[in-house]
Amino acid sequence: MPAQREWLEKDYYAVLGVSPTATDKEITRAYRKLAKQYHPDANPGSEERFKEITAAYDVLGDEPKRKEYDEIRRLGAAGVGGFGFPGGFGGPGGQTIRMEDLGDLGDVLGNLGGIFGGGRRQRAAGPRRGADVETELHLSFEDAVRGVTTSVNVAGEARCETCGGSGAAPGTTPVTCPRCGGKGFLDEPQGLFSLSRVCPECAGRGTKIEKPCPTCKGSGVTVRTRPVRVRIPPGVEDGQRIRVKGRGEAGRANGPPGDLYVTVHAGSHKLFGRRGRNLTITVPVTYPEAALGTTVTVPTLEDQVTLRVPAGTSPGKTFRVKGRGVPGHGRNGPGDLLVTVDVTVPGKLTDEQRAAVEELARVSTESPRAHLGVS
Repeated sequence: MPAQREWLEKDYYAVLGVSPTATDKEITRAYRKLAKQYHPDANPGSEERFKEITAAYDVLGDEPKRKEYDEIRRLGAAGVGGFGFPGGFGGPGGQTIRMEDLGDLGDVLGNLGGIFGGGRRQRAAGPRRGADVETELHLSFEDAVRGVTTSVNVAGEARCETCGGSGAAPGTTPVTCPRCGGKGFLDEPQGLFSLSRVCPECAGRGTKIEKPCPTCKGSGVTVRTRPVRVRIPPGVEDGQRIRVKGRGEAGRANGPPGDLYVTVHAGSHKLFGRRGRNLTITVPVTYPEAALGTTVTVPTLEDQVTLRVPAGTSPGKTFRVKGRGVPGHGRNGPGDLLVTVDVTVPGKLTDEQRAAVEELARVSTESPRAHLGVS
């Protein structure tokens, strides 16, 4: 069946169970779910349903093809495309549309199927890039800060290991289609016009598989769960997406694979927080230490550092320890450690402590509330 006629008769959106306004991700998600459910290896006897799903995704999963498909469906619904008397087309209600009046529409129709002689022909269904895949990875706080190489399990289409993605049985290779000579389409003269249609013998691929691979049944891909090694750089933040090139779903007809996108979820730490590439920590000090000044030991992710707290330090004061934050990576240097001082107040005093505090209160003459105009 010519592609234009098939596209008019087949509602590929209904085949995949999605809306005509569905996003690329929604279409890919629906296809993967149905392909897994109706794959002949998992569901014997579902070959025709699997072919129908694959044909729908071959069109809707390819942005240029999807635009052509939508335009053909739109024009078909409007009644455009029937031939009228010489020099024009029969439009809706018997209206005659002249060639010179078509303007951009002639280009559209030419792009859609090579309806006009010399126009661009429909693109053959040759090698097609595989779909992108998304997954999630949960990391500890330390692994997210330091970076780690780990594995994630990815479910979906992968290149068939038996045939290497060619679709042909081991020891054989696809051959050039004898009917179309490898072009993937056939030209059919129609008087002043010529109609290009997808070659029915090779389904537009330009090659034929005389002996299909027994594992993938000629598709070149299989549905399975596979581990993928992922290198997470130091300093990855919660919710960040990491792209792993070429580790998505396998391409069709030996096309290039898609990419894998890993969304990272970083855990929390009992001591440290994060502000970008800086680490944060709160260190308690006593009132005498804050008033008189002191030196405190502060933990870091690697070891410990000594921090001098000057006399008269107020609660909430933050000190910066250079280079003790998130490790450097690439062009990014290491972050800093931000140490915030928290002055603690004892909940219960001994008699000696109470006497000392009362004496301090007696000799303290300056009110901290003077700027408010109150005592």
